[in-house]
Amino acid sequence: MNNKLQKRFDELSRDHAVLLQSKRVSHGQLGSSEHVDAELFTAWKVKVRSLLSLACGEKSQHFEQYEKAEKPYTMESSFSVAQRLGAVFHAVKEDFEGGYLNAIKNLIQAEVFESELEQAQELLDNGYKLSAAVIAGVVLETALRDLCDQENISHGKLDKMNADLARSGKYNKLQQKRITALADIRNNAAHGKPENFTDEDVKLMVRDVEGFLLNFMA
Repeated sequence: MNNKLQKRFDELSRDHAVLLQSKRVSHGQLGSSEHVDAELFTAWKVKVRSLLSLACGEKSQHFEQYEKAEKPYTMESSFSVAQRLGAVFHAVKEDFEGGYLNAIKNLIQAEVFESELEQAQELLDNGYKLSAAVIAGVVLETALRDLCDQENISHGKLDKMNADLARSGKYNKLQQKRITALADIRNNAAHGKPENFTDEDVKLMVRDVEGFLLNFMA
């Protein structure tokens, strides 16, 4: 995954240079103004937004700075906006290549996971074990997807990702079996089969998912 993102950063860096080279000067009653090719600019902005969403997350400071930089000032030329967005983009590219984005993204993801597990526990405490198990299962599956990205393993169904991660040495067979058991609880909850697990099972599920995050998502 990181190799694909790096390739995309490199491609869009080259595209930005081409974009700036498309600069043209127009003259009007209020003076001259510098513009870049509108179609190239729109395409580049869309591609960069998509890349930053993947690399940083839409709640990151990098993404927010990009969104802020997209908004032109009064009477500002498109060339000036393109330069400003390019500065933000290349700053993010440097952070990505330095390995800083993963650390930032992990912190944000950890906060989201913590909030969702707290919600699962609250639902369980109020008698909603099905919903609690589904939420805990979503957290687990999302974490496995993130680990697959780190290990350059393709996404798939939970059982396949679990097997692939164990095979890669990310964790051992015992952890793989525990994740399989947690997935079974999640599947029963998702299919509305509360008779197949207990409140205590869900309580342990929330605890084990939290422990998994602490051990493997740091």
